Amino acid sequence: MLNRRELLQKLSCGFGLLALRDMASAATAGANPLAPKAPMFPARAKRVIFLYMQGAPSQYETFDYNPDLAAAKSGNLMAPAFPFTKSGQSGLPICDLFPSLQKQADDLCLLNGMTTDSPAHPTATIQLHTGSFTFVRPSMGAWIVYGLGSENKDLPGFVTINPAGQGGAQNFGSAFLPASYEGTPYQTRTGKLSNIANPEMKSAEQRRELDLVQSLNKDYLQKAGHDGELEGVIESYEMAFRMQTAVPGVLDIKGEPDSVKKLYGLDNPATRDFGTQCLLARRLSEAGVRFVVLNGPKF
Repeated sequence: MLNRRELLQKLSCGFGLLALRDMASAATAGANPLAPKAPMFPARAKRVIFLYMQGAPSQYETFDYNPDLAAAKSGNLMAPAFPFTKSGQSGLPICDLFPSLQKQADDLCLLNGMTTDSPAHPTATIQLHTGSFTFVRPSMGAWIVYGLGSENKDLPGFVTINPAGQGGAQNFGSAFLPASYEGTPYQTRTGKLSNIANPEMKSAEQRRELDLVQSLNKDYLQKAGHDGELEGVIESYEMAFRMQTAVPGVLDIKGEPDSVKKLYGLDNPATRDFGTQCLLARRLSEAGVRFVVLNGPKF
């Protein structure tokens, strides 16, 4: 008969034991769950800005060139309405609707092999963000922060700007991962991050109250041993307090030069909303936020 350790060693080529070792080392170290972690392989990319463009144009009018479809004469098939140009030295086909992107063709990596198991927009949205529409799974951003941590201890590792309605909180949730890895929603309309401001107490009073609560939590944690949920709560309280000081400066775009605001389209009502998201994403990324989601306007 195998004991638990031997079972983890032998089943699934020992992957269970690897997971157990990682969890045990994190628990005994008592480290900040959002502390930066070294990737398994050297990587050039340090952070992610994910543009979720709900209701965007068809892939056949953007980046997925299909020569057979372009030559279609049948009434059952519709050829692309706009021509494609082989762009850059790589000859990457990009629709002529995007002349500026065509100039950046050699700096782009396009994956035209994406598929979905659901034609319905709400469930397909959940699958896009989590990989599954049938089970509650951690979102893409939660996995990224779980694996790599965050570069700024005063900011969340994962921020979603103007989160989309379809799919709801699952799109940025952490599911079975600790709550510290889930996304922090930010609404450009209100200019506030959720649940960090305290209108009734000054900073010094909050710090004293938080110190008292944290001392009680830590006393309980010491008696109870490892408790991932409680550790996540302790870290979330500390993070929320630090964010009250750090966040306003990062999200304040008033100091950006007018020339930069114009580049992001803030001078045009048609592009101001999404341009603001793009500018905020740049500032958050520069400040060390690992994963930022932009929820673009619905076309």
